[in-house]
Amino acid sequence: MKAAVFRQANVPMQVEDIDIAAPGPREVLVRAVAVGVCHSDLHFFNGTYPGQTPMVLGHESAGVVEAVGDDVHYVQPGDHVIACLSVFCGHCEHCLTGRMNLCQEPETKRRPGEAPRLSQGGAALEQFVNLGAFAELMLVHEHALAKIRKDMPLDRAALIGCGVTTGVGAVIHTAKVRPGETVAVIGCGGIGLSCVNGAAIAGAGRIIAVDTLASKLDLARKFGATDLVNAKEKNPVGAVKELTGAGVHHAFEAIGLKATAEQAFQMLMNGGTATIIGMIPPGEMVAMHGAEFVFEKKIQGSFMGSNRFRVDMPRFVDFYMQGRLHLDDLVSNRIKLADVNDALRALETGEVARSVIMFDD
Repeated sequence: MKAAVFRQANVPMQVEDIDIAAPGPREVLVRAVAVGVCHSDLHFFNGTYPGQTPMVLGHESAGVVEAVGDDVHYVQPGDHVIACLSVFCGHCEHCLTGRMNLCQEPETKRRPGEAPRLSQGGAALEQFVNLGAFAELMLVHEHALAKIRKDMPLDRAALIGCGVTTGVGAVIHTAKVRPGETVAVIGCGGIGLSCVNGAAIAGAGRIIAVDTLASKLDLARKFGATDLVNAKEKNPVGAVKELTGAGVHHAFEAIGLKATAEQAFQMLMNGGTATIIGMIPPGEMVAMHGAEFVFEKKIQGSFMGSNRFRVDMPRFVDFYMQGRLHLDDLVSNRIKLADVNDALRALETGEVARSVIMFDD
């Protein structure tokens, strides 16, 4: 099959022929239809986060089941599925306490000594986050998949695999935003726009979108923002406090920078919570005034929207089909696999929400 192979940071990937194994026990072979190009891929491509190479990147995917291995009962050939990097074992402490997104058990991978899922010339290739979606086919554990209705367009379903689940989930699961509360979202890329959309679905009373690009702020209005703050023109913390009087109940950071994480905490009202979604580079320290904690202000992380993806993703599909989840405007470009390097460069400019790789039927 064809796959884009990542070999060295900041060196363009080439589309190469690689080998994929037959499904083993509890494994599923999926034919990719659409794959989103996400900032998480960029973080590894540009070396911000370390990764073992050679590797097939990509993780925001939707497709059709081609074949299943032994002991697979959840899906069958022909099913439409979304892949998710929150692969879960089902019986560790995190899984049994409802925090499946934090599962790190190794049993969802092939064991040492077993033939690799992906290889080239007999040498193993790594699968990014157990998926490796920049490829025509994916071989994954069955617990990496959510089955969805077949009338859902798969190019939009792919976005639910990471960005949408991360943004909406941070609002409804991690932060538990309640109707009428005030929300600020810093960064209006794919995840930030999904945060705005999630806050609207949750019934937030005021949703303040913060970005430096007017085009993204205009888009945020479509997703449910009630107020817009251009951080190029005014101090975002002061602007949010001026709009609300005392600050917001919830601030979401959806960029992954030290400065914006600190701003999220600074724009809280007493008792408020800052939720950091963006991937802040390793080694960066986020600073806060210790006295602020006296007023019960909180800061927390959110990984993949604290998801229960097999429950959440079919519901998000229903939200889209009902017109409540605005996925159409998240797709900036539909491209071919060979264009993946251009899509990653476009993410660095901040101008696009998502490019989606489309595979031929």
